[in-house]
Amino acid sequence: MTLWYNLQTFGFIALWNPNKIVLVLIIAGLYLLLTGPFRKDIPGATEVSLGKKLTFLSGLLFYYVAEGSPFYLLSHIIFTLHMAKMAVIYLIVPPLLILGSPTWFYEYLLKPKFLRSIIRFFTKPLLALLWFNGLFSIYHLPAVLDALNADVNLNALYGILLFLAAIFMWWPILNPLGETDQLSELRKIAYIVANGVLITPACALITFADSELYRSYTNPQAWAAMIGFCLPTGVTVDMSIVTAKFFRILPPLQDQQLGGVVMKIMQEIIYGIFLGYVFYQWVKKEREKDRLPLPPFTEPNKK
Repeated sequence: MTLWYNLQTFGFIALWNPNKIVLVLIIAGLYLLLTGPFRKDIPGATEVSLGKKLTFLSGLLFYYVAEGSPFYLLSHIIFTLHMAKMAVIYLIVPPLLILGSPTWFYEYLLKPKFLRSIIRFFTKPLLALLWFNGLFSIYHLPAVLDALNADVNLNALYGILLFLAAIFMWWPILNPLGETDQLSELRKIAYIVANGVLITPACALITFADSELYRSYTNPQAWAAMIGFCLPTGVTVDMSIVTAKFFRILPPLQDQQLGGVVMKIMQEIIYGIFLGYVFYQWVKKEREKDRLPLPPFTEPNKK
């Protein structure tokens, strides 16, 4: 209760980000129109199931929780929540948005050949694997994270690049377009395992550090600057009376170490779920093959 009481210092707009609510509602509205009444104007469009629609909308909901609700503000105060937010934005939101969009949507969107060429290039499994995990690991280097937390424009640009990298990383696993399916089910499983391995060093750096790594979360001036730019435009708070100590539930070092553990656990759970998903698709495909009728027997010509 004390934590929530202290958060009221920032005010309603800073806590709930109405601009993000509007953004999410606009995207949701466009999606429902395209998959509903406007579908008839799109060549090859078919009806979209309720489950698919709910999947896409749940991706938007997760995005708002991570980037628009009080959770967003808290992620700039409590490092553990920062790591949880990273897992939500890059490991939960992208696959939900991909799975929630029908194939004909991608066919229509990627009709220009140059766009398809770009997608084919950036979703090559090895490139997608290295790009996402490389950007993720670089992001959590202390000097990089502190620099990004001190510059709103750099932070936004890096976030966009990392989100695109996450989309491309998930693409080979979920295969929204058949022609870009470059991996068999067995290779998809190996690809997911490789993702889990490559993200481990960043988590280990944070978890096993014996000192505080990030000035953004420990230095009062750096923290005040970070909070200042993460507030919505027009919202100001007297940072002379607000300090991170009002919101902490753990000492900074323990908070940092717990953040690394939380990220690794969330990553393992999410990748484990998609390992199950790929295995299920594999079994389903094999069963469909078994149901196919055998070709008619043709007696060989006798000489």
